[in-house]
Amino acid sequence: MRILVLGGTKFVGRHFVEAALAHGHDVTLFHRGKTNPGLFPGLDERIGDRDGDLAALGDDTWDACVDTCGYVPRIVRASAAALAPRVVTYTFVSTLSVFREFTAHNQDENAPLGVIDDPTVEVINAETYGPLKVLCEQAVQDEFPGGALILRPGVIVGPFDPTDRFTYWVRRGAQEGDILAPGRPERLVQFIDARDFADFMLARIEDGTTGTYNTVGPQPPCSMRALLETCQKVGGGGGSLVWASEKFLEEAEVKPWSEMPHYLPGSDDTFDCRRAVALGLRFRSVETTVRDTLAWDRTRSWDAPMAAGVSREREAQILTKWRSEARG
Repeated sequence: MRILVLGGTKFVGRHFVEAALAHGHDVTLFHRGKTNPGLFPGLDERIGDRDGDLAALGDDTWDACVDTCGYVPRIVRASAAALAPRVVTYTFVSTLSVFREFTAHNQDENAPLGVIDDPTVEVINAETYGPLKVLCEQAVQDEFPGGALILRPGVIVGPFDPTDRFTYWVRRGAQEGDILAPGRPERLVQFIDARDFADFMLARIEDGTTGTYNTVGPQPPCSMRALLETCQKVGGGGGSLVWASEKFLEEAEVKPWSEMPHYLPGSDDTFDCRRAVALGLRFRSVETTVRDTLAWDRTRSWDAPMAAGVSREREAQILTKWRSEARG
């Protein structure tokens, strides 16, 4: 197949391109040339900006387009409209953040979606991200009626993850000292290895699947305790998990997700992905994902601040305060 990838050199797109090449597909990359230029020597790379400069795409045609970097509805619609006459199917990487509620248990693809008051807003933040993705989905479906594949992953993890949300726990499990752990140990968490996501996306493009699918794992969901203990087991850092209550973390102004990744107070944060599983979505073991993420993380400097998680100094201060209050 001839596959056009919008993006393709950072994280999810990178893993998808590697999978597509391994399957013998003809891949074209369209990107701005700012992230890992030359990552795939010999590939057909078109340099441009999807916000108003698609000229590098020329008049070529493709069997499929994969959009890994669409966030603004206006830009997504422009890309989809320009490609509609020249591409058979359009795959859009969306997000579980499209749902209106984040604390409802086990939501499937038909759960209510978020709405934004002003659909022309193009500032992306915690409030607008999900509703804007809803509008992006609608734009793709409008331009590709019957030819749109919408995938809704949650937290995507694994090697090359720029967010450090999962990698924070992986690295922390390889370091010495007690670990600040958030909330209830048995709270359920979900995430998906970028390679499992890429494999599923490629397989569905190959068989011409369209529609909308939640794509999150593992199945069944694992507990926060199981995740952190796996990080300790693989990393071998030692130390104990110190579980601080949700009330204490709130009073200590510890920020969910940014400072305590995979932590959302009062929620098990689970979604139903049975439709995707029935179509072949599979998950490698959490231990494998942790091991491979750690191997990649060890190629980076551990002196630089991470993009997510608390610093060791702040963690130590919070642990001291927690222990003091627990004794009192």
